[in-house]
Amino acid sequence: MLRLMLVLCALFAIHVAEGSERKEGDFVARDFTFRSGETMAALRLHYTTLGTPQRDAQGRVTNAVMLLHGTGGSGQQFFRPQFADVLFAKGGLLDPAKYYVILPDSIGHGKSSKPSDGLRTKFPRYDYDDMVAGQHALLTKGLGVDRLKLILGTSMGCMHAFVWGEIHPDFAEALMPMACQPVEIAGRNRMWRKMIMDAITNDPDWKGGAYKAQPTRALRTAAGILVLAAGAPIQMQKAYPTRVAADAYLDKTIAERIAELDANDLLYQVASSRTYDPSPRLEAITARVMWINFADDFVNPPELKIAEREAARLKRGTFLLMPASEETRGHGSHTWAVLWKDRLAELLGP
Repeated sequence: MLRLMLVLCALFAIHVAEGSERKEGDFVARDFTFRSGETMAALRLHYTTLGTPQRDAQGRVTNAVMLLHGTGGSGQQFFRPQFADVLFAKGGLLDPAKYYVILPDSIGHGKSSKPSDGLRTKFPRYDYDDMVAGQHALLTKGLGVDRLKLILGTSMGCMHAFVWGEIHPDFAEALMPMACQPVEIAGRNRMWRKMIMDAITNDPDWKGGAYKAQPTRALRTAAGILVLAAGAPIQMQKAYPTRVAADAYLDKTIAERIAELDANDLLYQVASSRTYDPSPRLEAITARVMWINFADDFVNPPELKIAEREAARLKRGTFLLMPASEETRGHGSHTWAVLWKDRLAELLGP
C-alpha cells in the first residue's frame, strides 16, 4: 500500500542490471468472466518483463518470478531506486541475468483495462479473485509460464499472494507477502477505505460516475486519507518537524495526487478488497512463505496480533514483524528492499 496507496504512479529512473532486457506488452484475455457473472469480450492485461525465460527439456520456463503491486499502483512501482537498485542490479537477488521477472498491472490498474478507459461504472465489479485470475491467464496463456520460483507481493499484492497460495498451491515454490493480513478487511482498515468510497459517491460532481471533470472535492478527501494511510510517522516527523513544513507538504502532495487520480478507477480499486478473506483456507498453502509486516504500518497495526495468530496455521511459513526505526517507512517499507533483502535471500535459498 504505499503503493497501497500511492495512487500516484510517477515514472522513475530504471536501474537494472546492464544488458537485461526490459519489455512491455499486453495480453488480451478473450471472453473473461468475472466472479460477479459479468464478462468482457477483451480484457487487456498489461505487463513488463525483465530478463529472458530459461526452459527445461520439456520447454517449461524454470526461472520466472512475479512481483505484484499495491492498490492504485502498477508494475512500474518496482523500478523505484529503493527497490530496483537493490534487487535488479547485477548480482542482486532478482538479477534479470538469472531470473525472468514478470511485473503485471492488475485489472483496473496501470495500463490494464480499467473504468477510465471508457466504460466508467459499467466496468465489471472486479475483486481480488478476479485480479488473480487475470494474472494466471497472463502467465499461462500469454507468457507460457506455468511455474514460478517466487511470488513477491506488496500491500494489495501481498493479499494476492495469499490468494495465489490457496487457489494455485502448486504454482509458486515460494511466497513473500509484505504489508497485509490474510483476513477479511474490517475494523479501521475497512473504515478508511469506506471513507474514500463514500467521499466519491457522495460528491455531487461524481454524477454517478458520468462526470466530465473529476470530482475534486472527493479526490481531495481521498488523497488526504491516503497520505495518512501510507505515511511513516518517524519519517514524517523528521522531514516536517514544524506546522509550516507539514502544511506545505500536505498541500503540495494532495495537489499532485489529485492531478493523477481518476475517481472511478480509485473507487473500483478500493472496493475490490470487499470479498477478500483467505483465512478459512490458510492450511491449503503448501509453498514456502516469508511474510513480513512492519510495526509502523497504519494499515496493518501490529497491536491487533492478527498476523501472529494466522501465521501459526501456515505449514511452511515464517512471519516477521519488523520494528519501527529511523530506516522503516511505515506501510511503504515493503518497497525499501534494503530493509528485508536478507529475508528474501533466505527464502530463495542458495
